[in-house]
Amino acid sequence: MAIDLEKMSRKELLKLRDQVEKALKGAETRERKAALQAAQEAAAEFGFSLSELSGDGSKPAKGSKAKPKYQNPNDPTQTWTGRGRKPQWVHDALNAGIDISDLEI
Repeated sequence: MAIDLEKMSRKELLKLRDQVEKALKGAETRERKAALQAAQEAAAEFGFSLSELSGDGSKPAKGSKAKPKYQNPNDPTQTWTGRGRKPQWVHDALNAGIDISDLEI
């Protein structure tokens, strides 16, 4: 069945595009399910689950937050890890003659 796109109106073409996008999403979902099923079966042949092979939970989270190393003595809710740009309260303390080691937690 050939579709003559040249004879279709803009409205018909837009409707066709929406239908194609919906069909593509459905096809991708089906293919993902089939690939996952095949991977699970292949892992099971060797006596493993797919989660065991993928290493889920064995590595620490990427981008985990560093622990604060310094704390503002005037406002304990303000902390700094020592990474990146110094907060203004650190600059103010250093300019006031306070040693950075005095701000350590």
